[in-house]
Amino acid sequence: MSRIHPETRGSGALSTIIQHRWMLRSFISREITNRYAGSVGGVVWALVHPLAMLAIFSVLFQTIFKVRFPELERFPFVAFMAMAMWPWLAFSEGLSRGTQAIVANSPLIKKVAFPHELVVYAAVGAAFAVQMAGYAFVLIMLAVLGYAVHPLGLVWLGVFLLIQLVMTTGLALAFAAVQAFIRDFEQFLSQALSVLFYLTPILYPISMVPSPFREVMDFNPLVHVIEPMRQALLFGTTPSWLNLAGMIVFAALTFWTGRKLFNRLSPHFEDVT
Repeated sequence: MSRIHPETRGSGALSTIIQHRWMLRSFISREITNRYAGSVGGVVWALVHPLAMLAIFSVLFQTIFKVRFPELERFPFVAFMAMAMWPWLAFSEGLSRGTQAIVANSPLIKKVAFPHELVVYAAVGAAFAVQMAGYAFVLIMLAVLGYAVHPLGLVWLGVFLLIQLVMTTGLALAFAAVQAFIRDFEQFLSQALSVLFYLTPILYPISMVPSPFREVMDFNPLVHVIEPMRQALLFGTTPSWLNLAGMIVFAALTFWTGRKLFNRLSPHFEDVT
């Protein structure tokens, strides 16, 4: 017997969020609290790992390999990489935690009638909130060190992060539904994200990719989010309107498709979790 709240059947995502906003806030707060429960450093640990990665990659590529490309004429490698690193972390962590949300909340799903999609929204939202707090800290530190981002870039940053949030949530909804039935799906996702990291222009600009490989990378939607986001932050470049429109449509379709699959399988979650 399904424990989905009857009033949410057929409701739109925005309507569900507004109607159950108090529950969503509670889930997000619980996600963040549980993540750092018992941790002495608290949220500070969310910065330690990515900052360590920045330092390692900076030494590796800038000092040892002495990588050079036009974007590094005005900005150090660590700043160039940081612009893309935190959006990637928000995507990667949001997708991973969103995929695990149904299985992780199976006791609640079996006992309480509520829209199951809320736990996925909370997992993705909490991941984005934590990583964006880290992103803001890094951008402030770069400005203090004399590497302030372009003011116009902050506007485009908000636009592309919203697109990325919608896209990530749509994928997380679909993957969470699959994970409820196929438990080792998260193992596949972990490996896929490791590969996707290097197929996304984080350590390098897209301009360095040879033409044949660039055509293949065009199928990676993160290329069309992270690269224009970084160009806007570094140089105040206005993104291509065609690319922007395409990503808005893609994110909306991804969310719609993911939610449709999720809601189709949602009545069966309590039987398989």
